[in-house]
Amino acid sequence: MSFSNLLMKSGLNQGVRGAPASVLLTGTRQGHTIRGKPPGVARTLEQRVQEETATDPEVVARINIGFPQLKESRSAQLKARLEHLRAQRSSKELEQLARSNKLIIDLDKVQRTYVRTTGQHDLRLLADHYGIFEHLFGSAYFVPRVPLNIGYQLEGDSLAPVYNGNVIKPAEAAKAPQITFDGLLDPITGQTAAAGQDTTYWWTLVATNPDAHYTNATAECLHWFIANIPNGKVADGQVLAEYLPPFPPRGVGYQRMVFVLYKQQQRLDLDSYQINDADYSNLEKRTFRTLDFYRQHQEELTPAGLAFYQTNWDESLTPFYHDVLKCKEPVYEYDFPKPYLADQKFFPLKQPFNLYMDKHRDQKQLNKEYLQRKLAKTHPFDGPEQQLRFPNAHAIRDVPSWLKTEIRKQRLGTGRVQDY
Repeated sequence: MSFSNLLMKSGLNQGVRGAPASVLLTGTRQGHTIRGKPPGVARTLEQRVQEETATDPEVVARINIGFPQLKESRSAQLKARLEHLRAQRSSKELEQLARSNKLIIDLDKVQRTYVRTTGQHDLRLLADHYGIFEHLFGSAYFVPRVPLNIGYQLEGDSLAPVYNGNVIKPAEAAKAPQITFDGLLDPITGQTAAAGQDTTYWWTLVATNPDAHYTNATAECLHWFIANIPNGKVADGQVLAEYLPPFPPRGVGYQRMVFVLYKQQQRLDLDSYQINDADYSNLEKRTFRTLDFYRQHQEELTPAGLAFYQTNWDESLTPFYHDVLKCKEPVYEYDFPKPYLADQKFFPLKQPFNLYMDKHRDQKQLNKEYLQRKLAKTHPFDGPEQQLRFPNAHAIRDVPSWLKTEIRKQRLGTGRVQDY
């Protein structure tokens, strides 16, 4: 029997006949030899780092220091929802308005419903995103149960409201904001107590900036402290630190202004945090740590409300530094490192000749040459030369390619020429 007949009987040459052939596994992938374990079997870099820096889950677990929420049973919620849908469907007037495109939705009612249901949970997620809990309470967090309404008075009757991380300029936040909240609200049940009861609900409001202390990175700047607020009446509270407007320096970017509302069990003696009028602009006296404050009084108060915004430098802070803080205005600039340049080649291939040479020249001398070139074509009285009406219509001949590109840029006014 010949060798070809033996292959036909054994089925090793079926791939030649057109039948499906068995797959031959090799140790190569895209022309390269596989080194190490294949993907899917080998551990990723993240998995290896986690194994090398293993931590105890109980130690790194986050703690909820806020109020729990007392919810209705699932059956009661479903019953109320079905009754609402049944009432909506049986309303003929509502159906007529919807069919005639005249139905108007009360957005204020929608906002109130959102704040009462899922708005505070979303606020907690946003605060986590901005690092509020991490920089104020460490590994602890809380879900705000009492909505805070904060707005800065602008010109006229308009207000600059504090949303969840919106931007408010220091000129808009120069005066103390208007703060309102339901001081009779029970954070656990979500029900408002009757105003005629003899029980007084005490609150404490603290406004700090975790980015404004420049001598201690772990401390905050205390901007406002109002303690022992009775039944939500902020004007009747004990002001321990007068309102200090935010003062982010130029060049540091955005800073966070955080308002935290605490629910007290009784009236507290917090006179140790009192800042006198003579020390109003003393930033060292306004050194504050929210975590230390909470640890000291965690048996008497619980965080219940949260609001924050962002702010950055504007022109109104220059006189504020000089007249109020009595100091020079700091200005921060980023020192950019010099760009990396490879060693100069004798024959740079596939690179424009003039641009390659300019990389290895002094930038100041280069800018000077471009300015002189522009001034040479500018008349002191008549101004610069009139440009061609159709620059691309004029041919450029008998010059190198790099110079042709340079002339075309000069005619069109593009590239580095337009900067001078």
